[in-house]
Amino acid sequence: MPRRPNPSRAAALLVVAVALLVSGCGALKRCAYEGFGRDAWQQHERVVADLALAPGAHVADLGAGGGYFTFRLAHAVGPTGLVYAVDVDPDMVAFLSKQAAEQGQGNVRPVLAAADDPRVPEPVDLVFTSNTYHHLENRVAYFSALRERALAPGGRVAIVEYRPEVTSHATARETVEQEMAAAGFRLEKSFDYLERQHFLVFLSDVANPEEPLR
Repeated sequence: MPRRPNPSRAAALLVVAVALLVSGCGALKRCAYEGFGRDAWQQHERVVADLALAPGAHVADLGAGGGYFTFRLAHAVGPTGLVYAVDVDPDMVAFLSKQAAEQGQGNVRPVLAAADDPRVPEPVDLVFTSNTYHHLENRVAYFSALRERALAPGGRVAIVEYRPEVTSHATARETVEQEMAAAGFRLEKSFDYLERQHFLVFLSDVANPEEPLR
């Protein structure tokens, strides 16, 4: 028997679509990047907690997109901290600027990056990236330059990246580790509780082991 349309579901989807159109291009792209229902599997509170960010820390959210992690990171570092929301898409940078202003998040600063340069304006304590690693080209050169120019002493790089068994837009853990090692990093920690993603934290391989983590 053919399935009858569900008027309530159709109406709800229509409301969502209209709301997105009214919100503008940035909101549409945000939903395209993040999808619906991400909170059900991302475990964002646990991810941010495991980064153990100190109040006042400076962070670069690389490939910030619609700011899914940006504003959570900003809350973690507090009003004396700073989060650079880095993205190559001008629409998303404009969207993040608007969101930061509307939410009164003065510790969020959107940055329009180039494909080969995050353009982080100062060395930061943490570079965080979620579901962005596979988009980057020449990753060894990219993270090698980032290590030299954008990472403070004792700084870290945290990579949350889709697993290949989940989607084609992914990178195998072994590949991430090999490329980061070639870029001058060593694996500090790994977390295995995310069902769809790797969660890896790296330190500069030339870092002083007595340097406090930032």
